[in-house]
Amino acid sequence: MISGCSNEGEVTTVTIDSIDAEEVLTLDSDADIFQYDGVIYKTNIDWVEELSLTKDVQIGEIKTKNDTNTDFKDKMSNKLPVGAKIFSTKERGDILIVESEGEIKKYLVIVEG
Repeated sequence: MISGCSNEGEVTTVTIDSIDAEEVLTLDSDADIFQYDGVIYKTNIDWVEELSLTKDVQIGEIKTKNDTNTDFKDKMSNKLPVGAKIFSTKERGDILIVESEGEIKKYLVIVEG
């Protein structure tokens, strides 16, 4: 028998602290990153590259390229060209796929931890 209890109406919120572009680029000055929905995504992560992921719906595209400083805004990248398409994945909510110039890259959300 398995039993459990909860306080009706009680909501538990889990907050994930994200880091900004400046912190990511301080740790890895050559990082390929972009910002989406207030968080930074980074590619070229070995274990992410090994995952078999399915591109889902397009959720946006890169609007601005910023390779001169670390003041990032949503849909801004330091290496991807303007117009690169951003897709969600069917398998994972923490990885986005970006398609640009016939190339597909996988980007993992970067959080403090």
